Amino acid sequence: MGRRKENISYPSATFSTSAREGSVGSGLEFASSLSGLDGGSNVVEHYRPRVAYYMREQAGNFHYGKQHPMKPHRLTLTNHLVLNYGLHKFMDVFEPRRATEEEIREFHAEDYIDFLKRVTPDNQEQMRACFSDFNIGDDCPIFDGIWDFCSIYSGASIEAARKLISGSADIAVNWMGGLHHAKKYEPSGFCYVNDIVLAILQLLRYYPRVLYVDIDIHHGDGVQEAFYTTDRVMTCSFHKYNGDFFPGTGAIDEMGSGLGKFFAVNVPLQDGIDDRSYTQLFKTVMTAVMETFKPGAIVLQCGADSLGLDRLGVFNLSIAAHGECVRFMRRFGVPMMVIGGGGYTIRNVARCWTYETGIVCGTELPSELPSTVYSEFFAPDYSLHPQLSGRVVNHNSRAYLNALTARILEQLRYLKGAPSVQMQEAPPDIQGFLEDQERHDKDVHSDRNKEEKDERASRREHIAELYESDHDQDDDG
Repeated sequence: MGRRKENISYPSATFSTSAREGSVGSGLEFASSLSGLDGGSNVVEHYRPRVAYYMREQAGNFHYGKQHPMKPHRLTLTNHLVLNYGLHKFMDVFEPRRATEEEIREFHAEDYIDFLKRVTPDNQEQMRACFSDFNIGDDCPIFDGIWDFCSIYSGASIEAARKLISGSADIAVNWMGGLHHAKKYEPSGFCYVNDIVLAILQLLRYYPRVLYVDIDIHHGDGVQEAFYTTDRVMTCSFHKYNGDFFPGTGAIDEMGSGLGKFFAVNVPLQDGIDDRSYTQLFKTVMTAVMETFKPGAIVLQCGADSLGLDRLGVFNLSIAAHGECVRFMRRFGVPMMVIGGGGYTIRNVARCWTYETGIVCGTELPSELPSTVYSEFFAPDYSLHPQLSGRVVNHNSRAYLNALTARILEQLRYLKGAPSVQMQEAPPDIQGFLEDQERHDKDVHSDRNKEEKDERASRREHIAELYESDHDQDDDG
């Protein structure tokens, strides 16, 4: 599509001794040092992508439970920062439709979908016999509007994928999505419907190869499992792994099977990895992945629980370092979906995703946060880049990271180039705006019902009032 790319000077694959390694500094200090990692003056910005941003205020109103760490209210905080920074001026903002049952069934089992549609807090006692079948428990509770929540965030990811396919956007952002643990038959790790798998299935209708990149602190097991035997999707996950940390998968020797052998790339990390080690490792691995796999589209999961001071995380990453991964992938000029994921200190999740929205738009944001009705969440510093690093000792030695890098690069050499895929005609209804009955009406009535269809297309569902009562519970208690 004539996209222009940067000239990028890539980092070395060897982790050298540095006075900065393991040092504690703010995200702003790290951001100011990034030019040294990227070759400084050799990096010239040319790429000006068209960005589509998906938001639905209702998504922030759902509530997993008072003591549950997953708080959809983080989406409301993020959207308020994005809008008050004025980022909507640099992108097209859309209110997505809900995913249909038929669309969700493209990956998930019918009996599991039926359960999600029927179960409510009012009838859960009558349906408790099914809980063990569908992994319902403390991590994945039953809450009010569970099916609505799933259909909203999944619909946004599906529409984002279709927006890329249509060529009307180069980058599509859906912070509601990124729920990477959900399995075909059951929920897992706070995730009920795997919107990422549903989006990739859409992308595969058009693109020969799709790359999935995951920078959540937890392994992207649900996505890896879904595409473990295909060479059309490469999954690449950077995560903590020790065999016990949830979900217990993501060892380096999990590489795929059958046609998918070597197409699952896992980067297992130890506690406390810092900005410089993480970004250097990320850039080295992703450079090799892009050169080897040559994807037609990228799905980048930006789970913010890899930030320092996350309630469930054990890394030391700053918001600037987390965002640098987004910036790096953007520079390849490949159509890209940017989606959410984990993140449980919600004031920092909102900061991070706002900063990364600015990155995909090519806009530098001032450190001082704009005033919103939720400003109290960001006290006392009210800064986009708070101090997040230094809480956890870095257990990722240079020797470990060098050995890890070498093994991953060796795995990629086995691929011997990107696989060839015969292209098929894209589905005619790729925008997905017409439902079954509307398509039937179009065939029967042809152009006679054009005005009726225009009227239907213009309708929007009422947006619920903002949820304003769920305060962040980030105290040590």
